[in-house]
Amino acid sequence: AILLLCRCLLKMVKGNIVVPEEILSFCCNGLQGSTSPLHVQEPGEREEVPGAMASPLPTRNPTEVQMSQLVLPCHTNHRGELSTGQLLKWIDTAACLSAERHAGCPCVTASMDDIYFEHTISVGQVVNIKAKVNRAFNSSMEVGIQVSYEDLCSGKHRSICKAYATFVAQGPSSSKVKLKPLTPQTEEEKTEHSIAAERRRMRLVHKDTLKDLLIRSPRETELETRDGSVAVPAEKTRVESVELVLPPHANHQGNTFGGQIMAWMENVATIAASRLCHAHPTLRAIEMFHFRGPSQVGDRLVLKAIVNNAFKNSMEVGVCAEAYGQEMSISRRHINSAFMTFEVLDQEGRPRTLPMVAPEPGDGERRYREASARKKIRLDRKYVVSCKQTEVPLSVPWDQSNKVYLSYNNVSALKTLVAKANWALAREKEKVRMYTLEEDKFLSFRIEMSVRIAASQAFSLLSDLRRRHEWDSHYASAELVQQVDNDDMIYHVVSQTLSHENKPQDFIILASRRKPCSKGDPYVVAFRSVTLPTHPASAGFTRGETLCSGFCIWTESDEASKVAYYNQATPGYLNYVTTNVAGLSSNFCATFEACEKFLLKNKEDLIVRLQDL
Repeated sequence: AILLLCRCLLKMVKGNIVVPEEILSFCCNGLQGSTSPLHVQEPGEREEVPGAMASPLPTRNPTEVQMSQLVLPCHTNHRGELSTGQLLKWIDTAACLSAERHAGCPCVTASMDDIYFEHTISVGQVVNIKAKVNRAFNSSMEVGIQVSYEDLCSGKHRSICKAYATFVAQGPSSSKVKLKPLTPQTEEEKTEHSIAAERRRMRLVHKDTLKDLLIRSPRETELETRDGSVAVPAEKTRVESVELVLPPHANHQGNTFGGQIMAWMENVATIAASRLCHAHPTLRAIEMFHFRGPSQVGDRLVLKAIVNNAFKNSMEVGVCAEAYGQEMSISRRHINSAFMTFEVLDQEGRPRTLPMVAPEPGDGERRYREASARKKIRLDRKYVVSCKQTEVPLSVPWDQSNKVYLSYNNVSALKTLVAKANWALAREKEKVRMYTLEEDKFLSFRIEMSVRIAASQAFSLLSDLRRRHEWDSHYASAELVQQVDNDDMIYHVVSQTLSHENKPQDFIILASRRKPCSKGDPYVVAFRSVTLPTHPASAGFTRGETLCSGFCIWTESDEASKVAYYNQATPGYLNYVTTNVAGLSSNFCATFEACEKFLLKNKEDLIVRLQDL
């Protein structure tokens, strides 16, 4: 009987027929002389794993996708290093699989945020990519990607880059699909989920930031002077290449694979950079890829690249992709555009000095100026956003070019603090609870209570620092010195507290307000120190600084909310805190009780004012 069954199984395998696991198990057991009956797993029954009771597996994010690729010679450039285009393909593939795992339907790449490449990867090493959905919005979602490499011989691991991609879920006939919300589990996931809303906001205002900076910059194009260097006409770096989209270039939906388009764009950008420096450049950064529309198998993709500007040690190459359906087609569809930053390294790995670029009149001069503006924005963004929280200076100079990124850093620092675990209850007095969090050089405080006031009303009252002195005895006054926009204000705050110099302290505070992005999100009011040229430190005050503080307000009902105040104490404040914990906690509780009275007293007046408006 077993022999006949094996013959049947052989025929099924040859005919590509899937063999049920239970039958295979029965055959194996039967050949070994087992007479155990066939066990059919009941619905909801979990398979028994040896040792599972002793060491339960950790909970894994259901959207997480891990990819490991061995770098072969066919993946590398002339230096034996992994081609950035190939890496972009792998990144896009892993991110798409993660997005589709959450959406349960096909997804397309909408954009890829800035990517900074920290190291190169050599042939024979392994690329490890981890992608998971950070947050789902209506029909789009943000996917976070971490890329590292592993040297199999030495066992060394190194981070290569971190990227954020936006994907859009598509239903039948390319219709949009409403996504289910994502519930974060770990502290890291909660932080990324919360800050994803800030990154989305930053993407939406990126173009406005560039336009605003260009308006404020001189209209005349001033060429940089460099000793012993002759300017190279930008026209000499121009590259145009056409690609026919074949089935291997398409994804499982029939559209041109986004990673393939990015790889083609990187290829022509590298050629343009090489024509300027007559050497092999290294790609260091990519400014946001933004896909404006799809292309399909049979389309012709025209890829264009040109060096927009060359700085002392780096150059910006602008590249775009256009598609058309047939050879005689006149109209072309704009598919994608990006800006790539290259360096040329010497034998010791140091950036070489590059020749200057002479832009073409008209559009060339516009691109030249925009490249300078993007460099300023890129440096601000890397300085304020990309570095770790402990590396950000307390008082960053504020100006129009970095206002978006300072606001992002302000809110994201508070959201990161809110998402942290291990808060310890230090004191509870009636409705007020005080928590502390000790980590490295910082000691953070959280004071919270429930108040009979709508969250939106508490948000409106607490976000205006000019009224803080009405309930906080530490505040003497707060003057609004600059209304940046509807969400960001800069105040000059004078404190009642005397410094060690026996002078009152003053602060320049950036206040950033955020309404909830989706249901369950809190109202946020974040504070951090900045510097303004118009308000330098004066002899009558000791200029103070605050690293991270602010309010989070959650809705509990239509007429009740939970108000929480957070403050991350800076290293200079720690000595005072550790010697005055008892008095400090009492002071915090008394201040928060005064805050509750202020909210209840003014909520009726606020309702009347809103009705009048």
